Amino acid sequence: MIATGLLGNEQYEVYLLDETHIPELITLQQEVVDALPDKAILQPLDHEELSFILIGNGLMIGVFVEGKLIAFRALLEPMIDEEHLGYDIGLKTEEELRKVLYQEISNVHPDYRGYRLQRTMADIIMQQVDESKFNTVCATVMPGNIASLKDKFSQNMHIAALKLKYGGKLRYVFMKSLPYKEYEWTEQQFVPMENTEAQQQLLKSGYIGISMKADGLDWLIQYVK
Repeated sequence: MIATGLLGNEQYEVYLLDETHIPELITLQQEVVDALPDKAILQPLDHEELSFILIGNGLMIGVFVEGKLIAFRALLEPMIDEEHLGYDIGLKTEEELRKVLYQEISNVHPDYRGYRLQRTMADIIMQQVDESKFNTVCATVMPGNIASLKDKFSQNMHIAALKLKYGGKLRYVFMKSLPYKEYEWTEQQFVPMENTEAQQQLLKSGYIGISMKADGLDWLIQYVK
């Protein structure tokens, strides 16, 4: 056990997961997908992808209540290929790319939403990272996935790119350097999330996206440099 705490008046325990947990992970993923109004928001990991992480190509933690898995979060040590997110944030060499971890899937059972478990798991799993081996964490998020965007910003990750990934799907590429250092800036602009071109222009000009705020029914991304 690596952590414990309370969800309301229920106690939870956090463990590092291994391959024996795959059936529970698949069940939980399906329960999460079934509860989503927009199923496209979440791309569940299949048996092979879960196994790849759990045999030593990353880290996965699980939150248990009375022995039942109710949430999990994963970090992946990715293979180096042309889709590697390190290239999207400006890394060039294989040595640099090997120091990158991806924030992978994060699921919370519908019955346990509202306890900030996503954030709690992020804090716990990042404490398990060997910073002598890894110096950057990356992730991709679909524009419009508000919960996931908030999750990344809450961890001091920032938008480094906005581009087509995974066969033509528009994605924000987030990153965070380890250890984290506060970013200093003198200029800022707020841009509507749906204005892809304006955001890409700012990113090309050296801006990064560091937060978001609601503007009526729209969302604005704060870009700074």
